[in-house]
Amino acid sequence: MAVSLREDRTGGSVDHFLALLQDRLPLWLSILHNLSHRIGKGSVSDNLVPIARAGIEYYMDVQSAALPAFTSPNVTVRFREAVRDTDLGPRTETAPLAAYLAAEQSLGRIGPDVDPEASARLLIAGCFHRAYIEMFIGADAGPSLDASALEIVRELRLETVPA
Repeated sequence: MAVSLREDRTGGSVDHFLALLQDRLPLWLSILHNLSHRIGKGSVSDNLVPIARAGIEYYMDVQSAALPAFTSPNVTVRFREAVRDTDLGPRTETAPLAAYLAAEQSLGRIGPDVDPEASARLLIAGCFHRAYIEMFIGADAGPSLDASALEIVRELRLETVPA
C-alpha cells in the first residue's frame, strides 16, 4: 500500500500517514478482534466501553496525520485504490465488532431488533467524531475521553431490558 501511495518525495505527509497507520492499525484491529473472547462474559456495555475508548485514541492518533496527506485529489484517489487493493476498508474495523454483537445477540444479551452491522458502524462513527472534535476544537470541548466512550456505548442501547 505504501508503495502505491508514495509521493514523488519521501518523508511527505503520505509517508507519515502510512507509517502511522502501519504502527497503529494492527493494535487497533487486534483490540477489535480480541472482543470475541468476551462473548457471553460481563455486560455487553462493559465490554464495549474500552473498545470505544481505544477507538477514540486510535482516531486521535491517525486523523491529525491524515489531513495533510489528503490535500491532493490525486493522492486521495491513489489511497482509495490502495485501500480497495489491500482490503483495508471500513469493514476491516466493523466486521469484528459486528461479529461480537451478533454473537451476543444469539445469546439473548442484545435485543433481536438490534442491527449488529449498523451498531458497529455507529460505534466507530462515534469514536471518529469524538477524536475529530478534540483535534479541531480541543479536549475541553466536550466530555472527557472516558465519559465520551461511555456515552457512545450507552446511546447504542444494546442491552436487553429485563421483563
